[in-house]
Amino acid sequence: MKMSVLQQALDKQDAQGRYVFTRQDVSRLFEGETDGSLAKSLARALDAGVLKRACQGVYVNPRARSFDAHAIEQVAKALRPGEYNYVSLESALSEYGLISQLPIDRLTVMTTGRKGIIHTLYGVIEFTHTKRPAQDLLDGLHSLPGRPLRIASAEAAMHDLRRCGRNIHLLLEGMDHGDRL
Repeated sequence: MKMSVLQQALDKQDAQGRYVFTRQDVSRLFEGETDGSLAKSLARALDAGVLKRACQGVYVNPRARSFDAHAIEQVAKALRPGEYNYVSLESALSEYGLISQLPIDRLTVMTTGRKGIIHTLYGVIEFTHTKRPAQDLLDGLHSLPGRPLRIASAEAAMHDLRRCGRNIHLLLEGMDHGDRL
């Protein structure tokens, strides 16, 4: 595939607000190419700067006008498709101002998918697995306009922190760690 044709396809996706793609998504843009041909076209696209590798198997359109501050969440969403994923633990508690440290280059995500730590172009994503039923999860989550992942309520994030056995000493002084928020 010619890079100009790929760029046009990426521009169409950008117009729809999409700038993060999995390898499978990219293969749809390179319609009709064999796996070997796709690998070569993808390598050319990366070399030409038409795409950037966010992490293994996930790519970003660096020219996208729809690119926003939630790129790392878009990457997290792409890494665990079909699973419930939400910002929780230290990342959520930091947003609520309830912990003393700000996770600068790390996003903590609860997922019904696999656990793992993924290093990306935009920081580290820490996936922590949960076995909780979907309905239990959804009750403590908020959807915010323009944000790709839901975020746990302060109470749900505290509950996740305790359930995972994480360090509760990061919580701000004076908070009664046993109280509900």
